[in-house]
Amino acid sequence: MIENGFNRRNFLKVLGWGGATVALSGCGNTSVEDGREFVTSYAETADYIIPSIGTYFNSTCAQCDAGCGIMGRVREGRVLKLEGNPESPINNGKMCGLGQAGVQAHYNPDRIREPLLRNGDRGEAITWEKALELINEKVGSVNPENVAFLTGVVSGHVKALLNNYLDALGSGHHYVYEAVAPSVVRASNKKAYGVEMPRLSMDKAKVIVSFGADFLGAWVSPVHFSQQYARFRKPDNGERGVLVQVESKMTLTGANADRWLAIRPGTEGILALGLINSLAAAGLPVSEDVAAAVGEYTSDRVSKDTGVSAEHIAKLAALLKERSPSLVIAGSAAEGYAHGSQNAAAIALLNQVLGNVGQTVEAPSSVPFPQMAPSTGNSFALQSLSDDMAQDKVKVLFSYGANPVFTAPAFFKLKENLKKVPFKVVFAHYMDETAVEADLVLPLNSAMEDWATLMPEYIAEGAQLNIRQPLMEKMYPGTLGVGDILLAMLKQRRPDEYNDYEDFYSYLRSAMVSNKDALGGADKDDDTFWETALSHGVVKLVGEPVNMTGSMSAAALVVPAPFAEDATYPLHLIPAVSASMRDGRNANEPWLQESPDPLTTIVWDSWVEMHPKTAAKLGIVEGDIVEVASKSGAIKAQAYLFPGIHPDVVSVPLGYGHEAMGRYAKGVGSNAFSILDPVFDNETGELAMHETRVKVTKAGQRVIIVKDEGPAGGSQMGRRIALRIPSNKVNLSEEV
Repeated sequence: MIENGFNRRNFLKVLGWGGATVALSGCGNTSVEDGREFVTSYAETADYIIPSIGTYFNSTCAQCDAGCGIMGRVREGRVLKLEGNPESPINNGKMCGLGQAGVQAHYNPDRIREPLLRNGDRGEAITWEKALELINEKVGSVNPENVAFLTGVVSGHVKALLNNYLDALGSGHHYVYEAVAPSVVRASNKKAYGVEMPRLSMDKAKVIVSFGADFLGAWVSPVHFSQQYARFRKPDNGERGVLVQVESKMTLTGANADRWLAIRPGTEGILALGLINSLAAAGLPVSEDVAAAVGEYTSDRVSKDTGVSAEHIAKLAALLKERSPSLVIAGSAAEGYAHGSQNAAAIALLNQVLGNVGQTVEAPSSVPFPQMAPSTGNSFALQSLSDDMAQDKVKVLFSYGANPVFTAPAFFKLKENLKKVPFKVVFAHYMDETAVEADLVLPLNSAMEDWATLMPEYIAEGAQLNIRQPLMEKMYPGTLGVGDILLAMLKQRRPDEYNDYEDFYSYLRSAMVSNKDALGGADKDDDTFWETALSHGVVKLVGEPVNMTGSMSAAALVVPAPFAEDATYPLHLIPAVSASMRDGRNANEPWLQESPDPLTTIVWDSWVEMHPKTAAKLGIVEGDIVEVASKSGAIKAQAYLFPGIHPDVVSVPLGYGHEAMGRYAKGVGSNAFSILDPVFDNETGELAMHETRVKVTKAGQRVIIVKDEGPAGGSQMGRRIALRIPSNKVNLSEEV
């Protein structure tokens, strides 16, 4: 059945299914089983192309980690437009602007087109053969313990090949890094509910209280949540849901809320405990340990600490008591402090007291193939890698799916520590800040040209494995997919197991077909199963609901008092995550730079958002160039006055301020990551993104802010646009 000592267990591991419950299709009569099938490359001219008629292919978006399904319109061999895949349970045919811009990532003129080897301060073009030989030589000359991979979120068969390569080395380390991630909330959810990412059923809730979770903008899976939110607003029973957003800086979700509460930064947990106390006083049953934990959080004390009026606290508690079920969500505004875990735990406790667990906070499905499940990351991983590099523990470093030189705060000293690594390999699309520091740069296919399987972290229903397939021929012959690169590296280490796979497509098809019984294709022949998977773009898996049992103790829950005044650094910095820029990975896509920020309408630049009262105290007006200085550094940007922010807070969007990465990103705006202070969550060790204190001073220059509605006064070329007028005075039959 399986030849040459290549046993079933090894075969399953090679194809990424090791350790899972699988059912190999066939036995002895199919060449796929023994890994000997030859499959020609997908890159062939299609004979069904009709000039001017579009053809559609389903794939998976790569613009963020949500895993939305996409449908690419291809005409005469070129992808022209992306839309949502209706068969994806995550986005159900919808798509955001970030996803639409994936076409520009594909056609971007600044993409790297061939392998580059450092020659002094320049990159010298070399062949793939030489690049792979050099990798093999460098890896072979060091102890496997000194080989490290730094990646963003990885899943599916790319993750399987990466793990197989580390296994082939006999050691090596994998650091998974996300510059912006709900890492503290994941850990808190694990304690409270027994799972890191429970399913949030917004459409079943009558009230949603969000503590800074921008689920309509950039939090976890915004396209999916936007559709749930629409059903929440217009449910079948006709009872419109009520959204209350609690945060220190208004987000897109906050702008859509029925009530936006500006809270003193870092006091979100205090408000959550105060609401529990108010609910208990109103007759909602709570356990003795919970009552003891919240007893001191009276309405007067909570109002004084948070800045939220006692009237609003009482109204919110009454709303939560009267309208059930509800849903309470902890977002970045709550988790970004040294006591972020305590804030998140208090918010989770509020969910439990309200009886939401099992109703609107539901168990996700188990992943039937855990080795395919996403490896999620955090900033702690990057700090660990940086420390290892500083101690000369890393001799060969591979980097994929992350740009840590740009996103790491200055105190990490990452760029300096990278110089201690003798050989650095970066898999990249652009010459970003990390690629500039590399010794060898390997150019990647775009997501429109690549093969992969992916498993999203947040899945709307059941379990699923997403397919990514090329929508057109490669733009540049010298690029490769990360799967092809890892497969080539494995052939160097274990040729007997991998040499018979022509390319990653051959490997991926063999892996999927070999396990088609467990993937729902038992009744199909190999070709039909494979073609069906590609046609749908997603393979739905059978997973059982996870048992949600938490271990959180209310008795140990203590949320510290509000921050003390700091005369030197009086303001709190909120590094804002926008729907378009995220952590800056998409900054070289001009559509996104051109897309107005939903609240300020600013384009092609970053800004310092502050409350008008705060600006008046500092003598700052809109367009002033100001310096924002922390203990760790300083940046300059234009001032924008906005009432949707707490007076004690200033905010700067993330993702801007690149020093490399291409013509559309380089030199645009300022990098807010660089000035973050070394403050970490007390429980998880995560970087406390919101606990940097700053001072703001005028830099002696003023500009006209480039906004979609024009400069102050709301006019462009003498014409008023985006004009505000009371609804009782507007005449819709006339132009305003």
